[in-house]
Amino acid sequence: MTASTFRALHDRAVGDPLVLPGPWDAASARVLADAGYPALATPSAGVAAALGYDDGATPPDEMFAAVRRIVRAVSVPVSADVEGGYGLAPRELVGRLLEAGAVGCNLEDSDGQGALKDPQRHADWLTEVRAEAGDALFINARVDTFLIGTGDPVDAVERARLYVAAGADCVYPILAPPQVLPQLREGISGPINMAAGPDRESIAELGRQGATRITFGPGMQRYAMSAIGDLAAELRA
Repeated sequence: MTASTFRALHDRAVGDPLVLPGPWDAASARVLADAGYPALATPSAGVAAALGYDDGATPPDEMFAAVRRIVRAVSVPVSADVEGGYGLAPRELVGRLLEAGAVGCNLEDSDGQGALKDPQRHADWLTEVRAEAGDALFINARVDTFLIGTGDPVDAVERARLYVAAGADCVYPILAPPQVLPQLREGISGPINMAAGPDRESIAELGRQGATRITFGPGMQRYAMSAIGDLAAELRA
């Protein structure tokens, strides 16, 4: 599957968002693909947990290897959350994503140490990533202002506009409250990714508010681990 196939999936009507479940390993990827989803999006926190690391602490070699295994396990497009790019130069980052078979990526605008990156410098870096990737990668630019910044929608819109101008295909204002989504939708051209809880009501509400695409972060992996924990406790009892 190609990035163009994946990009076309984002051409959505209001109220009909693209729902992308988040596999954390090859087995979960197969389950989700077999359920009929047209594409998948790995969560870095879920993959980290599966590999035994804290969120943000996965060595890049292990993250890319995990993405490669997930891609190999399914026949649908896979987008990879590669956090802030691991300090890799754009050419190496793009090369490793393509080598792993990913058709898209998440790239966040915080530094992993609790601080936001300068938006213009980050936009310049995204421009370089886009130049290296051409049309071969769908770039989902994460906007972290609701996670560690001011929480001001105006700030999120300003950053998002810079990233779209730099070549991002989609922006992801992580942890943005659903009630501010109409304001974001009004100020941002192009697809907007929102995170939902693992329930139909959350998905439906975000779709009504204007989300183009919906992901779950590590929610599915944590849901699965909770279910296994409940089973283990029941069996032990």
